[in-house]
Amino acid sequence: MGVVKNVSHDKFPKQGSLVKADIEVCFNFNTDYTFKAVCVRDDTEQPFETLFQLEDGRVIRATECQYTFKETE
Repeated sequence: MGVVKNVSHDKFPKQGSLVKADIEVCFNFNTDYTFKAVCVRDDTEQPFETLFQLEDGRVIRATECQYTFKETE
């Protein structure tokens, strides 16, 4: 647990351009298994978290995977 000055009931870090972007994710550099995701958080200031929500509802940190922008079809 922790305390971040700009996160409270009425404050949230400024968000970057990845928010709401379609992302393609893999784990451990294994591109045989990729997953569709959406960026739900992209902090441009403390605490600098980037979070993705996978299609099955799981939420992962950008530091837990490898990712790229999903190619449009």
